[in-house]
Amino acid sequence: MMNIETAFAADGPLATAIPGFAARPQQLEMAGRIAAALKDNGVLVAEAGTGTGKTYAYLVPALLNGGKVIISTGTKTLQDQLFNRDLPTVRAALKVPVSVALLKGRANYVCHYHLARNLIDGRFQNPQDAVHLRAIGRFMEITQTGDKAECPEVPEDAAAWMYATSSRDNCLGQECPDLKECFVAAARRAAMEADVVVVNHHLFFADVMLRDEGMGELLPSCNAVIFDEAHQLPETASLFFGESVSTSQLLELARDTRSETVAAARDCLDLIEATRKLEKAARDLRLSVSTDNARFGFAQMEDNKPFQEAVEILDTELAEFGAIVETQAERSEGLANCLRRTQELQEILARWIKPENTDWVRWVEVFSQSLSLNATPLSIASIFKRQMDGHPRAWIFTSATLAVGKDFGHYCRELGLHWVEPPIDTAVWGSPFDYPQQAVLYAPQNMPEPNSPEYPDAVAKVAFPLIRAAHGRTFVLCTSLRAMRRIHELIADDLAREKLDLPLLIQGEGSRTELLERFRRLGNAILVASQSFWEGVDVPGDALSVVVIDKLPFAPPDDPVLAARIENMQKNGRSPFMEYQLPRAVINVKQGAGRLIRTERDKGVLAICDPRMLTKPYGKRVWQSLPPMRRSKLESEVVAFLEQLPPPASSG
Repeated sequence: MMNIETAFAADGPLATAIPGFAARPQQLEMAGRIAAALKDNGVLVAEAGTGTGKTYAYLVPALLNGGKVIISTGTKTLQDQLFNRDLPTVRAALKVPVSVALLKGRANYVCHYHLARNLIDGRFQNPQDAVHLRAIGRFMEITQTGDKAECPEVPEDAAAWMYATSSRDNCLGQECPDLKECFVAAARRAAMEADVVVVNHHLFFADVMLRDEGMGELLPSCNAVIFDEAHQLPETASLFFGESVSTSQLLELARDTRSETVAAARDCLDLIEATRKLEKAARDLRLSVSTDNARFGFAQMEDNKPFQEAVEILDTELAEFGAIVETQAERSEGLANCLRRTQELQEILARWIKPENTDWVRWVEVFSQSLSLNATPLSIASIFKRQMDGHPRAWIFTSATLAVGKDFGHYCRELGLHWVEPPIDTAVWGSPFDYPQQAVLYAPQNMPEPNSPEYPDAVAKVAFPLIRAAHGRTFVLCTSLRAMRRIHELIADDLAREKLDLPLLIQGEGSRTELLERFRRLGNAILVASQSFWEGVDVPGDALSVVVIDKLPFAPPDDPVLAARIENMQKNGRSPFMEYQLPRAVINVKQGAGRLIRTERDKGVLAICDPRMLTKPYGKRVWQSLPPMRRSKLESEVVAFLEQLPPPASSG
């Protein structure tokens, strides 16, 4: 049986099979610790800096260990990369007879039943949806997997996918007439049979941990769970251990009920009328709040009379709708499923109106087209810990950003890992990169207070000399959309004034993937963006030489879930700032900083404009958690460093 040292040796299978592979000491050490945790069914929380090679450090022991392993990633992009690139490479190098499977949430697979129903129904928002839906129909005839990522004709975010896929709500499960051809069922069967299953965190919580129908056996049957990008888990788990009712769910229920009624109970005109009333109640609830893209705590909404009335009307309409669906439910599997969904939504809405638990927080989120009523547990620690108990297995949590310094306390408290017996193992492996030579951390002086009106102008003023010296090649990461728009406007003015022909991109001009593709291709671009570009973005090489962070990314204190958690911690005599808000901000800064140096050859400047990093006692904890870059407060030093970098490779 091959061991870890042999696998990673200079003349070992990885070095022989993979061009350019050279094991790093951190990688070998990490792989050894993971192998030990897998063998002993232990729990390991490990931070591995950029460039340690953590993917191979967990894949090699996972493949050599035998037994069934679930690997969960933070994004579908990393999930696809693992399954299509890294896993096949390592498996071929080690020559191990291990079967692997990729499993995504059901909304990623074409659904025969719903596609056929909606093609017949033929009611679409616009002609483009009809064109896309027919293309999906052709794709369905030739695909082996039904995975929408493999359908090049239709963008992954096209509205038509809503008509061509199922959701947990509207899937007919075992009652479906198309069960034999079902892509979701096939992917789940493959996952049950495989030795290594690659999922993402959303799927892990929605289906695996919460035992969605047909998935209940996957977790009990596995010997180990490995979470990559594990810093996202507290957020994702909160989302899935909570409950919500959204106007889009209600509109989808009305739409599905109408199409099932047309197919199986055409004579029941009352039900068609009831779907219209339910749609009106859902739309009126959305219209009862005049803002969009905002979150409100329940207390903030108590005095909003139109909102309270709209919730009452919805409750009444949903009950009447349910009563009519019940009279028709026996006429088809589809209608029986609509009844089940209606009853589930009624129960969640009733709990939201009259809560059973005091340790949950109720809040409302408003989007441009929809509104959701949410209930979130104040702490997920006990729920997550309970899910980990039971069948003994290994749990590995890894990311480039988990610790504050070398302290994992905040992370372990959030997930209930500090209660695990025997105590868990933790480790930090720093990056192998030569940060003092490769990077400068710039803290500009004389910045105004971060909440002052002139602050975005001051950030643009700091950023521009760096942009000019680096010939573009800059990310400006902002903590709010308003600041992002203002900073973008000011940089555009500066470029025009100095007649600098550098491409200036802003988040929202295209999808995230398109913007990143353009940024890499242009080679001398400037991208002004907000939160979604702080992590999971990889631009190795010369296209990125400067990352400017406008403020320390503290979560807004008016966020209803955060506000309730802060209040709860204060009641228990704890310090929410030091135990919760600061660690989360540090993790976010580390993520943003991690965009800059991706390989041994990268060089660049990280500018953190927030004066609190210099003036507040906690500022030290922020920069001490960052890689050991050379530090400077002088613009002239930083500009000189950038001017000696090689010029951009392309500018077209």
